[in-house]
Amino acid sequence: MSSPAAELVRLLTVRGETVAVAESLTGGLVAAEITSVPGASKVFRGSVTAYATELKHGLLGVDATLLAERGPVDPQVAAQMAAGVRKALGADWGLATTGVAGPDPQDGQPVGTVFVAVDGPFGAATGTDPGGKTLSLRLNGGRTEIRMESVRSVLALLLEQFASEQTGNERAQDTERNGGF
Repeated sequence: MSSPAAELVRLLTVRGETVAVAESLTGGLVAAEITSVPGASKVFRGSVTAYATELKHGLLGVDATLLAERGPVDPQVAAQMAAGVRKALGADWGLATTGVAGPDPQDGQPVGTVFVAVDGPFGAATGTDPGGKTLSLRLNGGRTEIRMESVRSVLALLLEQFASEQTGNERAQDTERNGGF
């Protein structure tokens, strides 16, 4: 069985699409995981490791008021990071990670609080609006485990999107073959 990163590179290649990554707590691990796959250069645009809060605003366009009011560990921050890196690096899909890997809580958020997000052309086949999806995680373990599970989770979020699109396309094709019923 192939790794999630290998499957992601394979699917993006087949689809003719690209991905970019915005990382905070993972510090470049998502980008490293994707680029460890042979052929990743066909689909991987690049990454921004915005570890410092001000870089989330300055490089990725995360709303400064949102950052000031809620801090960097927030689902909307993750969503805006994914959208920002997608736009900044000209990719079809943007992935983002933000959270608290430990050892200490940050901005009132406990260790293991993580938000991962994907932004892309959702519903492009059906003509619905583009947008993003965010997943809230409460992870256990030490710093290394939390960071690695965050990598797995953000890759899985995009793979799940591809799987749900495929299921939707199969349903639409089946409906078409059966006279619209």
